[in-house]
This record gives sequence, structure tokens and C-alpha cells, in this order.
Amino acid sequence: MKFRRKAQGEPVDDELLDDLDELDDDEEQEDADLLADGPFDSEDLPADDVERVDLGSLLIAPEPDRELRLQVDEASGAVQSVQLVGPDGAVELRAFAAPRNGDLWTEVRPQIAAEVAQGGGTATEHAGPWGPELILRTGQRGGQQQVVRMIGVNGPRWMLRCQLVGAAAQKPDESTAWEDTIRRVAVHRGAHAMPVGEALAVTMPPQARRVDQPE
Repeated sequence: MKFRRKAQGEPVDDELLDDLDELDDDEEQEDADLLADGPFDSEDLPADDVERVDLGSLLIAPEPDRELRLQVDEASGAVQSVQLVGPDGAVELRAFAAPRNGDLWTEVRPQIAAEVAQGGGTATEHAGPWGPELILRTGQRGGQQQVVRMIGVNGPRWMLRCQLVGAAAQKPDESTAWEDTIRRVAVHRGAHAMPVGEALAVTMPPQARRVDQPE
């Protein structure tokens, strides 16, 4: 269906409005179907008896083979991202404010690909469980090219960005366990207004223990 901007004073076509309402409903249902098995909105958590760690905008389900780490900005002390680290890789999680019924991931995906290309890397799309993903191949580290698998999940007024490294990035079709880790995440958006694309705040839990990285 093609759309055009209505001229000033032109009467509104009721059938066109009905079509637009149906499209909005279809998009909402499609997003809800994608999130039915997670990641979840904090308002729609299933009755799964999972005790999630409350990090403000992110609620993380602990796993025996995943270590929960927080990436903290040394200057401000603010938590920038959440990491779950396992023996075969890791995933970094960040949530961002998004418009209602919007598709922020489709909007930012080409921007990310362009930035990687400017840095001398490559970005290719891969079909994943939540739609199009990006497989990023960036600069060399230790003689090997870095491979990052980036997943974007659109939720109600939020987008969850997941960056996978290790086996889940190098073999995306064999990464069910890491995808299940993402499915257990819940995002708490809050009702307050925020600019689109602004990162949702992550808070340090009171029982967190600081571990200094070796120099």
C-alpha cells in the first residue's frame, strides 16, 4: 500500500484511516508474537518463578554457567552496560528508549553497518530468531579478526541491543543456549518521557562487589 501526505483542507478518507489502524494493530501483534517467548517487557513477565536481578532498566535471570558483570564508566561511575560471560563467549546488553509502535532497530542497523565500514570492517545481515541481525567483522586483535553478532529486539517503547562474541557470533546457527539467555531478559522502560535512542539507566544492585581488572 502506498501513502501520500494529505493536502491541507482535503477530507480524510475513512477507509484509509481504517487501513492505517489495521496496519498499526498488525505491527503491534507482530511485535507481541516476537516477544512471546522473550525477551520480555517488565509489565508482561510470565509466571516462570525466575528470580531476576533488578538492575533498573534490565532484569537479568542468573544462570549457573554465566557470570554477571557490569561495565562501569570510571569517570562518572555510571553503569554503561550489562554483560553475561560464559566459557565459550559473552553477551553485552543495553536497552534504549524507542517510539511507540516504532522500529528503532531497522533505523539504527544501517548506521551501525556504516560506522563499521568506515573503520575498515564489514557488516553483513543474518536472519535470526528476532529478525535481521548484523554480523560485524572488525579490526585485528591478537592476529585474528574480531567477530561480533549484534541483535536488536523491538519492544513497547524500548529496544534491546545484544552484542554477542565468541561461539555465538562465529556460529550463529548453533547458538541456541545464548539465545535462550537473551530470552530470559526483561526490560523495564518506565512511563517517563525520554528522547528516542537514549540509553535506559542501569543501576548497581546493593550486593554488587567491585572487581578491579588486571592491568
